[in-house]
Amino acid sequence: MQTEIPCVIMRGGTSRGPYFQMSDLPTDRNTLTDVLLAVMGSPDKRQIDGLGGAQWLTSKVAIVGPSSRTDADVDFLFAQVIVDRNFVDFAPNCGNLTSGVGPFAIDSGMVSATRPETNIQIYNINTGAIIDAKIQTPNGSVKYDGEVKIDGVPGGAAPIMLYFRQMIGSKTGKLLPTGRLIDTIDGVDVSCVDAAIPMVIIKAGDMGKTGYESKAELDSDDEFFTKLETIRSKASFLMGLGDPKGSVIPKFCMISDARTGGSVNARYFVPTECHANFPLVGGMCLAAASVIKGSIVDQIRPVSGDLKQSVLIEHPMGQLETFIECDALSDTPNINRIGFIRTARRIMTGHTYIPSNIWNKNT
Repeated sequence: MQTEIPCVIMRGGTSRGPYFQMSDLPTDRNTLTDVLLAVMGSPDKRQIDGLGGAQWLTSKVAIVGPSSRTDADVDFLFAQVIVDRNFVDFAPNCGNLTSGVGPFAIDSGMVSATRPETNIQIYNINTGAIIDAKIQTPNGSVKYDGEVKIDGVPGGAAPIMLYFRQMIGSKTGKLLPTGRLIDTIDGVDVSCVDAAIPMVIIKAGDMGKTGYESKAELDSDDEFFTKLETIRSKASFLMGLGDPKGSVIPKFCMISDARTGGSVNARYFVPTECHANFPLVGGMCLAAASVIKGSIVDQIRPVSGDLKQSVLIEHPMGQLETFIECDALSDTPNINRIGFIRTARRIMTGHTYIPSNIWNKNT
């Protein structure tokens, strides 16, 4: 007999997935992993037996519950369910799926709405970051429709403002995990930065690319990915993260000069394929790197002296605007918060069903 679990399918930013109340899921991490694999239909490249959309951006899960912290209203655990492997990664956060956490919390009754906007403080369990979310609630309920457009999503929706705090050193405890602005790996220079996500940043030319290639062009280049993984692995050890085999961190980001009016052009890897656009966690890390004097990003886009600035990241599907606020700028800047304008949509409410054998193998 199958077990039914309530869930809501939502689009958050440029990602999509089921949202669960924390109290409806098992607390044991091994059982939770098996449940989420069953929910999404992994491991299977089609995810035919679950809710997953057979690609990275649609194989994500948000788990939300009331917070016991004094600085947060709700806790949020993100899960990246790997499509074709028996693995769920709880290490990173997804900034885009975070967009739906506030609306989900209001719709679920965890947070009471105020007019005309509701401010919610979200604690991300994965990284320890605090996110300030501003949700449109003009009539005492979430307003989803609107005119704000974000690249990677058709149509418009109501704006959701997100500001991420306490994201520096998400996994390593340091903005510069190696203690250096530049590390040389296999003869090429990289910057290893940890803000919201540990990331290895490299110039596209040093990877034999222009940086303007499409996702399909990059994904088809096996030699490129072999080189990428070699550098990523060596950087992981330098960052104190150990062997990254089987893990999605550290991430890998390739940059070049902007050519459509942005600040920097970038391609983000997850890591065995190129991201279809550019994720918020990657945007936070790249924005943080852009205010570090002497970093790889500084060599492409010289650091501005403004304590509040916008970093416009060009990606395969358009642009991602990132707002960053600092107390001071140097080779180790004091970053207060990083923000984005996102949108979300509630798509479906119902139940997902978990086969009985999931529970049997964990008893």
